[in-house]
Amino acid sequence: MKERTTLNKTLKPHWVWAIALGSSIGWGAFVQPTNWMSQAGPLGVIIGFIIGAILMMLIAVSYGFLIKEYPVSGGEFAYAFISLGRTHAFISGWFLTLGYICIVALNASAFALMFKYVFPSFVQNFKMYEMGGWDVYFTEVIISTAVLIIFAYFNMRGTGLSGSMQFVFCLVMLLSVFVLTGLVGISPMSGIENVQPVFNPEVTTLAAIISIVAIAPWAYVGFDNVPQAAEEFNFSSKKAFGLIIFALIAAAGLYSLMILATAMAQPWLGLVSEEHIWGTGAAIQHVLGTTGLVILVTALSMGIFTGLNGFIISSSRLMFAMSRAKVLPEIFSKLHPKYNTPYAGIIFTAIIAMLAPWFGREVLLWVVDMSSIGVSIAYLYTCYTAFSLFKWSEDKVKDPSKHVVAPFKKILALIGVVSSLTFIGLLLIPGSPAFLGIESRVALFIWIAIGIVFYLLKRKEYNAIPEEELRYLILGEEKAKVNGTDVV
Repeated sequence: MKERTTLNKTLKPHWVWAIALGSSIGWGAFVQPTNWMSQAGPLGVIIGFIIGAILMMLIAVSYGFLIKEYPVSGGEFAYAFISLGRTHAFISGWFLTLGYICIVALNASAFALMFKYVFPSFVQNFKMYEMGGWDVYFTEVIISTAVLIIFAYFNMRGTGLSGSMQFVFCLVMLLSVFVLTGLVGISPMSGIENVQPVFNPEVTTLAAIISIVAIAPWAYVGFDNVPQAAEEFNFSSKKAFGLIIFALIAAAGLYSLMILATAMAQPWLGLVSEEHIWGTGAAIQHVLGTTGLVILVTALSMGIFTGLNGFIISSSRLMFAMSRAKVLPEIFSKLHPKYNTPYAGIIFTAIIAMLAPWFGREVLLWVVDMSSIGVSIAYLYTCYTAFSLFKWSEDKVKDPSKHVVAPFKKILALIGVVSSLTFIGLLLIPGSPAFLGIESRVALFIWIAIGIVFYLLKRKEYNAIPEEELRYLILGEEKAKVNGTDVV
C-alpha cells in the first residue's frame, strides 16, 4: 500500500481549547443578539443557549471517546466510515465541508459588516448591485477578500503559528466581553429593568426557547473542530473531551453575557423594532459611547478571527483526510514542502469563501442556514458510531480492542443520536419554529444534487479501494479486522 501522508504533531492543549471556543463563538455572539431576542426575548435566548450547550455536551461524550480511539484528521468523515462504511463517510464529509466553508465565508462577511457600521462613509462606496435585498459594495468585497488572504497565509505557515494566535485571540475576546458587560452593568443609563419582558410576548415561552435550541448546532459548531485537528495533538488524545466541555461552558457563558449586555443597554423591545445595520453596536454605543464601541469591535474582531482561523484549519484537514482516502483529488492531501501543511485545502477554502461577498449577505445567510443541516448530520454520524462501539455488557463485545463496555455512555450516545435527529427535524419539518426558508431549502437541494453527481463520478474509483487499504488511509490502522479476519 502507498505510504500514508501524516501531519506534524504541534498543537498544545490550550491551543486546542482555543480552537474549540473561538470557533464556537465566531461573529454571531456580537452581531446576532438583537435578532435572537426578537425571536425569544433575552431570557428565552439565554435558556435556549444553555439547553443547547447541555445537548452539545451530551454529543461531546461521543466525540471524546472517538477522538481518544481514533486521533486522526477527518473527524466525522472517519467516524461514519467506522460504523457505516465508505458511502456514509462520503455523505458526512460532503455536508461538513460545506458547513465549514460557509462559516469561513460568513465570518469574513461579518468583518466587512463591522467596517460598514464603524466606517459607513468608507465602506458604502462603489455600489455594484443589489442581491436578496442587500446592497453589494465593492469595498465590502475587498475587505472580506483581504482578511481571507491574511488568514489563509497564517494557516499555511503551520499550526504552531495559527494555534498560538488562536489562544491570544480568545483571551482578548474573553477579557473584552467581561469588561463590556461590567461597564454596561454599572452605567446609570442602563439597567436590569430594560430586560423586561424576559420572553417575546408574541410567542409562547416554549416556542421561544425551542427556536433558539434549534440553532444550537450552528451556534456551537466549532467544538467539533477538535477531531479535525486530532492528528496534530502533541498531547494525549484522552484530554480532548475535557477541553471540549470547558470550551462549551465558556461559549455558553459568553453568549449569555452578550445577550445580557445588549438587553440591559436599552429596552430591548424598542431596540429590536428599530432598523439597525448592527443592533448590538447601536445599543452599546448608546450607553458607553465610543469607548464601548471600541471594546465591542475588539471583541467582535477577535470572534471573527478565531472563527476564520478555526474553520480554515478544520476545512483543510477534512479535505486532506478525504483526499488521503481518495474521495477528493490528490492535490488536497499534498503537504507544503516547507511548512508541512495541507496548503491546497487552505487555498481552496479561501477562494470559495471569497466568492460569497459578491452574492450579498442575505444570500449567504440562506446557505449558512442550510448548512446547519450538514453539521447536524455530522453529529448524528458521530453519536451513532459511538453508540455502536459502546456495549451494554461483556457478552455483547465482539472486538475488545475497540468495543467498550459502558452502558451509561451508550445511553448518552443514544441521547446524542436523538438530539441530532431532533435538530434535523426542527430545521426540516414544516411548522417547526426553526423551519428552513424556501431559499435555504433550495440551496440544500442544490448541494445534495451536486454531491450525488460528484459521488457517481468518483464511485468506481472509490469503491475499488480494498477495505483494509481504506482503513489504513482513513484511520492509520496497518492491521484491521475485516469480516472477523485479521488483515495487514
